[in-house]
Amino acid sequence: MTALDIGFSTCPNDTFIFHAMLYGCIDCAGLSFNVHMHDVEELNKLAFSHALDVTKLSVYAYFKLKDSYEILDSGAALGYGCGPILVKRSKGIFSPEAKIAIPGELTTAYLLLQLWNPDIKNIEATRFDNILEGVKKGLYDAGLIIHEGRFVYSEYGCSEVVDLGQWWETETGLPIPLGCIAIRKDPRILQHKNKVETILKGSIHYAFTNREASRQFIKLHAQEMEDRVIDAHIDLYVNDFTMSLGDTGRKALKTLEEIARWKKIL
Repeated sequence: MTALDIGFSTCPNDTFIFHAMLYGCIDCAGLSFNVHMHDVEELNKLAFSHALDVTKLSVYAYFKLKDSYEILDSGAALGYGCGPILVKRSKGIFSPEAKIAIPGELTTAYLLLQLWNPDIKNIEATRFDNILEGVKKGLYDAGLIIHEGRFVYSEYGCSEVVDLGQWWETETGLPIPLGCIAIRKDPRILQHKNKVETILKGSIHYAFTNREASRQFIKLHAQEMEDRVIDAHIDLYVNDFTMSLGDTGRKALKTLEEIARWKKIL
């Protein structure tokens, strides 16, 4: 049996789609997986050292790693109405000089922030799950939130400055590509690409048709434990594009990369 090192985040969309392939719910065709679960920015950094054979990546990081990793057709976090949101303390005033917490300098959220307003420079990178509490306590004037944060930011006394997903959709008419699953371009690993894609599609299909099977695994790792938040998170980030990028998904990826290069951010 061939074992691959696989990395993904602790967020409900990832634990939802990977659960079946890790817990024997589907046939993995002679492959096994050594699991590495980290915050997405940590996964981005690990990929630069080629530490993982298959891994979740921010699309921004993937653009920088195209010589080393090849995107898979399945597993993407890509869609409409699911982009990062820039928030501030409700009673505060936002300006480009504000101190902004971001979930990592390799995240697609930060790429979108730079595209939206290139004058923003006063940023501090921190784990995504530290941002809302940091804004609430006054450590930051504003925060760029991803994942479950979009469902709970009002509970931290924050209000929206801009929904960068909506901004992107207005500008391009395309879904926003946030994250992807990629496989390392080592011939020993790349030979398993088609098999990994088939397994991942099967795992996603199993997750959709057996929604409660992964609940315990998801809750073991989720930052927000309420079922309503977990379900809303999965419903938003796991969709038809997760099963297959398709022409629209690939166009969205190409457009984001082209704009980032034109703006000299890549």
